[in-house]
Amino acid sequence: MENKKEMRTWLDDLGLNHPLVIAGPCSAETEDQVLKIAHELKDTDVNYYRAGIWKPRTRPGNFEGVGALGLKWLQKVKAETGLKTATEVANRNHVELALEHDIDLLWIGARSTVSPFIMQEIADALQGTDKVVLVKNPVNPDLALWLGGIERLYTAGIKNLGAIHRGFSTYEKSKYRNIPEWQLAIEFQNKFPDLPLINDPSHITGKRDMILDVSQRALDLNFDGLMIETHTDPDNAWSDAAQQVTPSALVQIMEDLKIRKESDPEKEYNTDLNNLRAQIDVVDNQIIDLLGKRMKAADGIGSLKKQKNVAILQSKRWNEILGKMVLEGDEKGLSEEFILRMFKAIHQESINHQEKIING
Repeated sequence: MENKKEMRTWLDDLGLNHPLVIAGPCSAETEDQVLKIAHELKDTDVNYYRAGIWKPRTRPGNFEGVGALGLKWLQKVKAETGLKTATEVANRNHVELALEHDIDLLWIGARSTVSPFIMQEIADALQGTDKVVLVKNPVNPDLALWLGGIERLYTAGIKNLGAIHRGFSTYEKSKYRNIPEWQLAIEFQNKFPDLPLINDPSHITGKRDMILDVSQRALDLNFDGLMIETHTDPDNAWSDAAQQVTPSALVQIMEDLKIRKESDPEKEYNTDLNNLRAQIDVVDNQIIDLLGKRMKAADGIGSLKKQKNVAILQSKRWNEILGKMVLEGDEKGLSEEFILRMFKAIHQESINHQEKIING
């Protein structure tokens, strides 16, 4: 699969003057609920109305979706509001039923993307379709697996393709439900700059009050659109209540987002500059996060040294680290002077942490 300008055709043909917006409830619960939300989103920036019909749950016993019945509700949404419809498919049967009910956009979830077998089954069932098909990143940060799933669809003759960045699972404590790993999304864009990339801030954050910030970061990084879970009564939603917003909150989010103007006479320069600055912001945040982790390790060393009454400064170990970092820095185009100054500062901060623990 090679990057081609034609990959953007389905999105460009919409003629939007704002990012693509896919919105609607996490789950279709009742016909009244589905239609009520749709009518409140009818005259907004929403382009596709989403609703989960089949819900893959981590553990059995939770609400797993209303099933095929909900597809008829989506047909009513289209008839009554004119909104295009979207839902998740996870196997051949889902695909066949969704196509039978003329769903406009299908997406493949993170749990399905991890399996080449499932992706091939879905690709075979969708072969040659003119529907829009989007692929969420796999649960683990594996760019090859994500692109491989998209390539299976492309090989099956599916031309209207795109990707959804919904973040990645982690065992570490984080403010995110799924850590965004923005750098991986940036690498995705570098490989396929014309393949539409949509951000899913609902699943990245897991909290509605963080959706605006993550959406803004995505737009700063040149994402093409947003998928935001929307419910008229989010606190009482049958699934993922904490991450859904009301239709009025969605409208406010879209108004608050800073979107680069098409009419900017220096559009290309400003777009490239803002994108590179956003990439620097991503890396800077990663640096701070890594330094925090390093100091936690230093705290652990301080506790051990206190127990064994060992001196804080271990000159031999420090010199070994410094020499190794100078060599590795040189390979990355970093000067010896910079590496020495940076690691001396990090080492001093580590000593400060250990002194606090030993003298505490």
